[in-house]
Amino acid sequence: MNKPATDKEWIEAGQALLPDMVKLRRAIHEDPEIGLMNPKTTAKAKAALAGLPLEIYEGKSTTGFIALLRGPSNGRTVLLRGDMDALPLTEETGLPFTSRNEGAMHACGHDTHVAMLAGAAKALCARREKLAGSVMFMFQPGEEGHHGARFMLDDGLINPLPDAAFALHVTPNLPSGVFASREGPLMAAADKLIVTLKGKGGHASMPQDAIDPIPVACEIVMALQSMVTRRIPAFDPVVMTVAQIVSGTTNNIIPETAQLVGTIRSFSKSSRAIAHEGLHRVVTNVAAAHKCEATVEIEQGFPVTICDGRAVALAQETAVSLFGEAGWMTLPTPMMGAEDFSYILNKVPGTMVFLGATPEGGDFKSCCALHSNRMVLDENVMARGAAMHAAFAEAFLAEGFSA
Repeated sequence: MNKPATDKEWIEAGQALLPDMVKLRRAIHEDPEIGLMNPKTTAKAKAALAGLPLEIYEGKSTTGFIALLRGPSNGRTVLLRGDMDALPLTEETGLPFTSRNEGAMHACGHDTHVAMLAGAAKALCARREKLAGSVMFMFQPGEEGHHGARFMLDDGLINPLPDAAFALHVTPNLPSGVFASREGPLMAAADKLIVTLKGKGGHASMPQDAIDPIPVACEIVMALQSMVTRRIPAFDPVVMTVAQIVSGTTNNIIPETAQLVGTIRSFSKSSRAIAHEGLHRVVTNVAAAHKCEATVEIEQGFPVTICDGRAVALAQETAVSLFGEAGWMTLPTPMMGAEDFSYILNKVPGTMVFLGATPEGGDFKSCCALHSNRMVLDENVMARGAAMHAAFAEAFLAEGFSA
């Protein structure tokens, strides 16, 4: 069997590649793209991979692509994911490489994900002849609510399915350089709720002659909170948040309609179903009590992100071997955020792992979080991220998961 790289070799490879990763990350950061079509980001990623012994596969639905590295043997295949899209935010970090595109910002660290994955590709290509299988590098757009992973699956880009899958996600709210994950549910399913109420417009001074949808909307918001706490088991939780209420045009007119928009987060099919049914029941009956008409729409989002215990164990073993016991943290609970890597993990055993990237001098407990337009990261952790990608892939290809 080919001798695996030593921990020191992977760490040194990550450090040697750091300048290239920083350069790529900053180029992507200052030119962010949103959604499923990220042609400029894709071009930058492909340029970073130029000259490597990789097979490139593309689909029709997105600008995402798979870069396949075939080892000398026909062994296992492992997938490594890096998402590429930005968020609809106007950046206020003051960085010298701040976004040049108004209303778009890499506020979730996907620029670093692309850079780390490209770095890992270079490191693993350098050891191609010693790999016991193949590596699929998944460069994916459209993670921020656009279902990019699902589209890439539907396009057949991940066919046949790999034997394992692994993704890293940076966060400023963990100690810098620390990897963290957990077995089982890691992140929630996310659904969008849209409630439309129709009453009867009129003069604001004569509400008795109208059917005012605004107090009905307010009552529904409070009733939903009571429904969640009284109908859904506390140990199988749901978060239901109404984040937007839209109604009215001026101070002396009762509007005809009101709309509520929000999110439903859950960790199981049963709680998700209870929440959906409860939403319909509460809205319909509260509206009827006030002679309003109501419609309820639920747009199903990402499924629950579930990490395979064997993959988590391998990730922990890899992180500890590379960076010592302080390099790993087992998360005590899942998080209510959502992640479309869940589409991959629904089909392939694997795990997503967070990588702490608190900026120098910052406090991970209080610094600006992901999705903030002031979020900044410690770029140095990308050296660890690339080493972790590569070491995890090589270990899985060589030995698979422990029983």
